[in-house]
Amino acid sequence: MYIVIEGQDGTGKDTQAKKLKEYFESQGKKVIIYSESGTGSDDEFIKTIAKLNYGSKQDISNRTRVMLYLINRYEQWRKLAEPALKNGDIVITARNWLSTLVYEGYGAGVSKSFIIKLHKLVMSEHYFKPDRIFLLTLDEKEQAKRLGTQDDKNWNRKEEVWKSEGNSFQQKINKAYLKIAKDFNIETIDASGTIDEVFELIKKAI
Repeated sequence: MYIVIEGQDGTGKDTQAKKLKEYFESQGKKVIIYSESGTGSDDEFIKTIAKLNYGSKQDISNRTRVMLYLINRYEQWRKLAEPALKNGDIVITARNWLSTLVYEGYGAGVSKSFIIKLHKLVMSEHYFKPDRIFLLTLDEKEQAKRLGTQDDKNWNRKEEVWKSEGNSFQQKINKAYLKIAKDFNIETIDASGTIDEVFELIKKAI
């Protein structure tokens, strides 16, 4: 089974992915979990690409950023997801290619057709057909509150490229996520509750 958890910044995608992993493991199932961002990877190559992508001071174009994200996306899919799925294991990812479509496409103005064609060229057909995909959502007030307190020892989250953008950019991103949820028929889940409350909604959806 291949499961994707998507959504706005601050919705708790990584937290919910980890809880879902623990849930399936408690049933005796083998689970592979990773974030397509690569920020939590132990792979040195993937971590290097992630640092290039998430640093706020890198002088690179958004089109280049699309390709950097795709490198990490492909490498993790090739190294982690494909072998696990072939073995009958469960794969859970926080984010997928739709994040790039939203942030670099709708948010930063990179051609959406370029993003789609590039991903179709590189990624396998299975990648685009997760068994379950959920999109976590927050209202603007709650999201701003969470982003204002978000930090990490290894990644200065407040200074990441997109998190350092103003509220108008975040509002644009939030609208884009709601649009792709409609366009791609993706189930949305309100992430404003407690971690356990949101997890119960995800379990029921599965």
